[in-house]
Amino acid sequence: MTTTPTPGKSTKSGEQFLRTARLVSGLVLMVFVTMHITNLALNLFSIETADAGLRWLMNPWRSVPGAILLYGAAAVHVVLVLRTLYLRRTLRMPFKEAAQTMLGLLIPLLIAEHVIGTRVYGTMTGTEINYEFVVRSLWIDTPLVGLKQVVALLVIWAHGCLGLHFWLRYRDWYPTAAPYLLIGAVLLPVLGLLGFADAGKAVEQLARPPLPEGLTRDRIVEALATKDMLLHLAYVVAVAAVLSTLLLRGLRQTLARRNRIEVRYESGQFVRVPKGTSVLEASRIGGIPHYSVCGGRGRCSTCRVRVTAGSEELPDPGPVESATLTRIHAGPDVRLACQLRPTGSLTVLPLLAADHERALPLGVRTATPGREREIAVLFCDIRSFTALADRRLPYDIVFLLNRYFAIVGKAVEESGGRLDKFIGDGAMALFGLEGSTADACRQALVASVSILNELDRLSEELAGEIPAPLRVAIGIHAGPAIVGAMGYGGVMNVTAIGDTVNVASRLETTAKEFNAAIVVSDTVVRLSGLDLSQYEEQEVAIRGSARPLHVRVVPQSAILSEGFATASVAQSAA
Repeated sequence: MTTTPTPGKSTKSGEQFLRTARLVSGLVLMVFVTMHITNLALNLFSIETADAGLRWLMNPWRSVPGAILLYGAAAVHVVLVLRTLYLRRTLRMPFKEAAQTMLGLLIPLLIAEHVIGTRVYGTMTGTEINYEFVVRSLWIDTPLVGLKQVVALLVIWAHGCLGLHFWLRYRDWYPTAAPYLLIGAVLLPVLGLLGFADAGKAVEQLARPPLPEGLTRDRIVEALATKDMLLHLAYVVAVAAVLSTLLLRGLRQTLARRNRIEVRYESGQFVRVPKGTSVLEASRIGGIPHYSVCGGRGRCSTCRVRVTAGSEELPDPGPVESATLTRIHAGPDVRLACQLRPTGSLTVLPLLAADHERALPLGVRTATPGREREIAVLFCDIRSFTALADRRLPYDIVFLLNRYFAIVGKAVEESGGRLDKFIGDGAMALFGLEGSTADACRQALVASVSILNELDRLSEELAGEIPAPLRVAIGIHAGPAIVGAMGYGGVMNVTAIGDTVNVASRLETTAKEFNAAIVVSDTVVRLSGLDLSQYEEQEVAIRGSARPLHVRVVPQSAILSEGFATASVAQSAA
């Protein structure tokens, strides 16, 4: 039995292959550039040390397999970049993306003279191309060319670092590693340029070496003429490639205007674009604000739209879009604007842009759609607060609440968590924004112990002022949640939303129902590694879940015992 491949799926798989090829070729080039700059930095020790480093850092790239890998990666990367430029429906793009593209187009023009000069001259004259020769040429003989190579180094490094940033920015570990990677990204080219300057000063003190035996002036002139000819040819080819790409792109758009569709928005705006333009590109062409955190690569769902009209003729989602829509449990009328390329007119409603924000220019909103993280969430609430506040002066209540808030805030921060918000007499705290989920669960338990013990001390201190000791109920749960800066205007805070937050809130209510100090889910117990088997196990019904949640119920008496607090803190520190 034979099967006929689906055109949409084969196209998408082909696009995925080309994206992978562009990524891999870029990584190969970035490895080469990193090794090249590292070798250049060895000149800080001596020119001899840098020449010795050539054996390990650069000579592998001069071998036949290394040269094929390097020049093949460069050719693939350039061709795919030009292809991407050709396929773009609009040249409007975020500043970082535009900067990366422009820097990439400049690279061939900047490095052609250095690459051709060293390779052609060395091959035709038999001269050993070592650091003394290169530095003398760039530092003494042609300082303007040397300055251009300094600019080229910075441009290439910035282009590569931006590419790595776009590739890595949605990895869970990246926010933690980013500051250290930035230090390395700044330090390495600085060391390389300092090495170049040190080598230049050292070469100035050296006598010019004699010409290799058998090398005549005529041969040198011939080599330089050949270099200039090839250099001019390289410039012509590079400029012609870019201009041809732009010309063909313009021609394609001119032909496409004869077959336009209309993308309408529920706000009343509309954009006429060539058939095959993505909805996200249509938004950019029309200047309509549209979230796209991943830059239109289908790696997030922030650009998603609801198709309210014209869904009959839409192409099926490809693998990348299907995976993202499945992950967010999207309905059948929801599509990713960056991946949806309609073949007919349609009407859409962007789901992550509120009506009052659509009139704002791109980039002025400071809210971020958030990222999914594994965290622990703690909810804490004072029991019988209404009775406690009854017939008390408002300022007395404010004083009491501020003492309580200080205890909760200090306990959370000292345990390694982040105080999210106060809600009336309740509080919500997040653990695990940095570090592992296991650490987050232990930190949440330690914070709960500290809160309850400090409240007991406060109750003793205020024994004559309050009718009964202060008691709180705490619920703790761990799992995936969306964490991001949310709010409006100046009221922006990092917070979390999702089922994990809702379950933690439910467990805090359950603690009140069981008259317990803490109700903690078995997920938190298992991840924390703490032994709570001596405490009562219960099943709690969770709205929206078919199965009950297993929890441990920790009574007030256990918290007040020195053993529980000491064991919790000790295991957390371990």
